[in-house]
Amino acid sequence: MLQSLSTVRPDVSARTRIRSIDALRGLVMLLMLVDHTRESFYSQVPVSDPLGTDTPPALFVTRLAAHFCAPVFVFLTGLAAWLYGRSRGGAAAASDFLWKRGLFLIVLELTVVNFAWSFDPTPPMHYLQVIWVIGLAMLALAVLVHLPRSALIALGLAIVLGHNLLDDVHVASGPGRVLWAVLHERAVLDLPWGGHVRISYPLLPWIGVIALGYALGPWFAPDADGAARRRGLVTLGAAALALFVLLRATSLYGDLHPWQAGKDALGTALQFVNLTKYPPSADFVLATLGVGLIVLAAFERLSARAAGLLAVLGSAPLFFYLLHLYLLGGLNQLGRRLAGVDGPISVPDVAALWLLAAGVAVPCWFATRAFGNLKRRSDAWWLRYL
Repeated sequence: MLQSLSTVRPDVSARTRIRSIDALRGLVMLLMLVDHTRESFYSQVPVSDPLGTDTPPALFVTRLAAHFCAPVFVFLTGLAAWLYGRSRGGAAAASDFLWKRGLFLIVLELTVVNFAWSFDPTPPMHYLQVIWVIGLAMLALAVLVHLPRSALIALGLAIVLGHNLLDDVHVASGPGRVLWAVLHERAVLDLPWGGHVRISYPLLPWIGVIALGYALGPWFAPDADGAARRRGLVTLGAAALALFVLLRATSLYGDLHPWQAGKDALGTALQFVNLTKYPPSADFVLATLGVGLIVLAAFERLSARAAGLLAVLGSAPLFFYLLHLYLLGGLNQLGRRLAGVDGPISVPDVAALWLLAAGVAVPCWFATRAFGNLKRRSDAWWLRYL
């Protein structure tokens, strides 16, 4: 099916298709904002991976919604790389952009992003999170784009579905421990000059996700049939969800933590979708991308107004990402000073958390729209990286 949809008749403009991608990316950014607001203003109720059985349902659902962010965003990053390369000469152009932007994101994580979380230039703990792993995944994809499309699809599926076979592999010490922490096992490592670094996002599964996103690119070519593409997206999404249900129900494979019955029907349902994110299990990727593909198909039918509102955020996601981190951190720092306390300021409940996130989203949306307009008018090369 991936091969057949790349050579069918057109019926949807490139602009509409790109808008649907940006709209989905914009939705992901809003869900991410809610989760980062939780980390900044609701840290008195910590969450684990997977979530504990005693996690309140409202907090559980809030965290569950955020699970869609990284897989969908990384997948769309691969898709966007194909679109970029197609408009500029093919795989070589995509590869050139990917390695440059990948290095840029890694440096950004180590500097600007880490500072945004602590406002401390020398924190005792450095966190290597989603921007870091997107950068590394882009470096990997810069090499993989030269593979035949069929080989890229096979490799992506093998990584996404097969990496849980490595769950029992552990490296206790030496250089191998560092490499394995970067690739597959979340760990805290000592830095030679003091302090520590936490590998929050192990890389290996994300290479599979970004590779599959790139392989989907021909579905969005100008000569692709929009109706057939939407059917294909729904079919792929439904197939991914069906495989997830099968694997999860049997608990034979797919996640390091088999599901267990809860105290009631709701608790049991929540535990069924209580999946491992670090690194993302096969079940995790199947469930999140399954829904993401179906939503992407639906967003091609989204009203122009709704799609346009979301696409504002999705067209300049890195700018929005940095802006919201500093706004959340600045608000918490200001709250501490006004309240005269040393620890973080917290909201009383999950409802207040969502309200605060909505309040932060408004100025971020207007600022991102202004930046997007500037980016479209400017010929500055560096704006392409934001």
